[in-house]
Amino acid sequence: MTTKGEQFAGVTVALVTPFRNGEIDYDELRRLVDWHIEQGTDCLAPVGTTGESPTLDHEEHERVIAAVVERAAGRIKTMPGTGSNSTREAIRLTRFAKKVGATGALMVGPYYNKPTQEGYYRHFAAVAEAVDLPLVLYNIPGRTASNILPETIARLAALPQIVAIKEATGSLDQVSQIASLCNLTLLSGDDSLTLPIMSVGGRGVVSVVGNIVPRDLKALVKAYLEGRTEEALRWHRKLFPLCRDLLGVATNPIPIKCAMKLLGRGTGELRLPMCALDESGEKRIRQTLQAYGLL
Repeated sequence: MTTKGEQFAGVTVALVTPFRNGEIDYDELRRLVDWHIEQGTDCLAPVGTTGESPTLDHEEHERVIAAVVERAAGRIKTMPGTGSNSTREAIRLTRFAKKVGATGALMVGPYYNKPTQEGYYRHFAAVAEAVDLPLVLYNIPGRTASNILPETIARLAALPQIVAIKEATGSLDQVSQIASLCNLTLLSGDDSLTLPIMSVGGRGVVSVVGNIVPRDLKALVKAYLEGRTEEALRWHRKLFPLCRDLLGVATNPIPIKCAMKLLGRGTGELRLPMCALDESGEKRIRQTLQAYGLL
């Protein structure tokens, strides 16, 4: 079966939003875009969960999208987060992404208001109808408090604009069911599950640890896609402790921002209600980076 959205296969990095003294550091943001182009990252997803979108105001959200797309200048694909729990707001943000030239948009399921499955369908269908831009669904019940079921995802897959899904339920059964019901490009939403998800039909990952090791993640994904499964497994085993600690010590993006700070890349600053790790948490991240060979 040919998959829709094959342009989003590979490694997309869920980009952090760098802050300095409480404000977005746009110079650092542009440096990050350049670095990912040098590293060979396939696509960037700014203003997602990792980009602390819940604490950016609407103007900042748009400015980050515009800054990343402008700096990318066609050298790397862009898939900004434009989801919302308000359909009107999701349409507005997605229209903005289209206007500034994004490759596609990453659309999280509406959070907090917990729509029915029919509500999910109508929400995404409304955005797809309103904006001529490839849409990548993002299913993360741990954040939204509600699961978009495989049958609903299959209904949405019939819409031309909806081309892929970032699956972060942590359930291989759900991924397998989606793969059996439709031809969306399946992307892992959990770094540690990239290889397992690829083994049941996934085509890549939207990654957090890619903020520091995009080349290694790309090596894993490329090896698997090219049939070198033993090599992919070796990369999985090398990356697994890094993925586990950078996503398990505290809520994302607290650990990855700590790691980037320790690697001399940005201030590590977060916006409340996110706050920095305590001394023992930072020590664990330092040890993880040392064990991986990054420090």
